[in-house]
Amino acid sequence: MGKNKLAKFANMEEYPHVFQYPFAVLQQKGFEMKGRWNELFFKNDNPIVLELGCGKGEYTVGLAKLFPEKNFIGIDIKGARMWTGAKQSFEEKLPNVAFLRTHIELITHFFGQGEVSEIWITFPDPQMNKVNKRMTSTRFMKLYRQILKDEGLIHLKTDSNFMFTYTCEMVKANSLPVLFSTGDLYHSDLVDDILGIQTFYEQQWIARGLNIKYIKFVCPEKDNWAEPDVEIEKDPYRSYGRSNELNQSTKNG
Repeated sequence: MGKNKLAKFANMEEYPHVFQYPFAVLQQKGFEMKGRWNELFFKNDNPIVLELGCGKGEYTVGLAKLFPEKNFIGIDIKGARMWTGAKQSFEEKLPNVAFLRTHIELITHFFGQGEVSEIWITFPDPQMNKVNKRMTSTRFMKLYRQILKDEGLIHLKTDSNFMFTYTCEMVKANSLPVLFSTGDLYHSDLVDDILGIQTFYEQQWIARGLNIKYIKFVCPEKDNWAEPDVEIEKDPYRSYGRSNELNQSTKNG
């Protein structure tokens, strides 16, 4: 491990708003703030919003600045990436920001029933060959449902046509209320400051000519979830590597 990465991990250990819990510790002791984030950390009753797979934390920090009346928690397993948002929010003394380093599959260990108001999923790996790893699959929706308030919201922002199409089909198969959906966000009629926040990866895809897709839907209480039974064309640039495929397309064009 490089010195720079080691330094980042050392910083993360010192930041009071960053929480890192190895699974072994979680199994033995649990997480004391589960169901009590407002009481023990944020010291307010404001709604809690999660960014799953937060990467560098651009959305977590950006949303926190736009909405000081809400609390935001960025979640990712990659601590070296998360360090960017953690450092910025610490230096800017943002009181409504926290970061949690863990696997998304473990979120029910960290949040109580109905503790979360909204979930943002920003540019996840579409997992085209592994439905159970897709962050909008019914497997994950069941997890989200355990921690979301009644009528809690889910936002997906992605460059992947496969991920967007799959999510739309999942929403349709389960009759989930859709509040907004577009296959080309920046040429849509949606006017919203939230959507102006662009992650590091999003800026790359836009620069390379990819449309950004966005869907916002309600995740209600449900007894049964149905996986969509549809064939979806895979993203070729995902299969062969984004840069190589896009460069090849440019040459061929």
